[in-house]
Amino acid sequence: MLAKQTIELLQRYIYSLGYKPVIHFELEGCYTFPFQNKDKVLDFSAVNSILSSLNIEGELVPEYWTNQWEYVSKFHGQSPLKEASNLDFVIKSLPAILALQGVEQTLIKPVVWSGDRGKLAVNCENIFTADSRDVHIPNAIQINVSVVNQKDENLVASTRFGDYLQSSFMNSSLACCLLYLPEEEAFERLALKTRYGLAQELCSPVNISGGHQGSIALYKEKGKHNQAMGIKTLLVDQNNKALINEYNWQDTARIEHRLGASSTSYSAYNNVVFALLNIIEALHLYKEQNSLGKTADEIYLPSSLNDTKLGYGAITLFKESKWFSHLINTVQNKFTDKISAELPESLGDKLKQSILDCYQLKNEIYLEQ
Repeated sequence: MLAKQTIELLQRYIYSLGYKPVIHFELEGCYTFPFQNKDKVLDFSAVNSILSSLNIEGELVPEYWTNQWEYVSKFHGQSPLKEASNLDFVIKSLPAILALQGVEQTLIKPVVWSGDRGKLAVNCENIFTADSRDVHIPNAIQINVSVVNQKDENLVASTRFGDYLQSSFMNSSLACCLLYLPEEEAFERLALKTRYGLAQELCSPVNISGGHQGSIALYKEKGKHNQAMGIKTLLVDQNNKALINEYNWQDTARIEHRLGASSTSYSAYNNVVFALLNIIEALHLYKEQNSLGKTADEIYLPSSLNDTKLGYGAITLFKESKWFSHLINTVQNKFTDKISAELPESLGDKLKQSILDCYQLKNEIYLEQ
């Protein structure tokens, strides 16, 4: 598989520079039980026992909306390739695992239409009014990215590397949005808040933005909600309230790319390639101490996979951009070892074309119908 070969190449190249890439995924989805068991609750501990027995470094936890779950990967030192393999397995196999508990549908999709009901009270985060209007639940896939050096220090925390990495993601995410928004409904997810008046209920980002609260967020001392990062409770009282906390934000400093849409069409492998390429781009800039170019405060994403009157769609943006394939080819030409010598020539071009071919095939099937 071209994407796996590319990940192996990029991993080895980063290791050769003296660094270790750290990548973790978070995936949201929903589930439904048959109508006669509609009030049944999922046994998350049973699901996690199965995942653990299968050597999957991650767990399923309840999420905010009714019958919404989140798969969260664990920090067990797994390589980016193993992390991609974990997520690929979860996307493909979670429906069968949940079916063991009688789950009728496991929904790994950008939007679960009418997935919940309710309207938040003004200026409240969890108090609902008597209004029981439909809420269409957006489900996201998030990539968390950091890098450690040979002393096991987090580069995002200890240097300006985090700024370089955030800037690289900001500059590459428009042209590569096809990778993390892989189906048409992903673009409908971006329009949920404005189209259905759900801005108060939903907090999913809708465009490319930076800072520590944007869709490509740089977390150091503060997180998305301005909360202190890296809190570890050392002592609690008899009511289980924290008495002594330890703050170690350096371990959790990272870039969070929060634009991905949950989808069975989402390729964990292609998106790990995307993350590794941004790490490499940032490492090159960091090592050369190049100045950071100015990036727009926010960049609007396309409204569709395909071109519209408003501009290019995600497919054309990816097709016209050379960044993805060129950087893979550059690494392949620069870095040679025994394994690299066996790779197909122009690996970047071949991987890019294989991604585009998937959409050409879908269009042909659609036209035949």
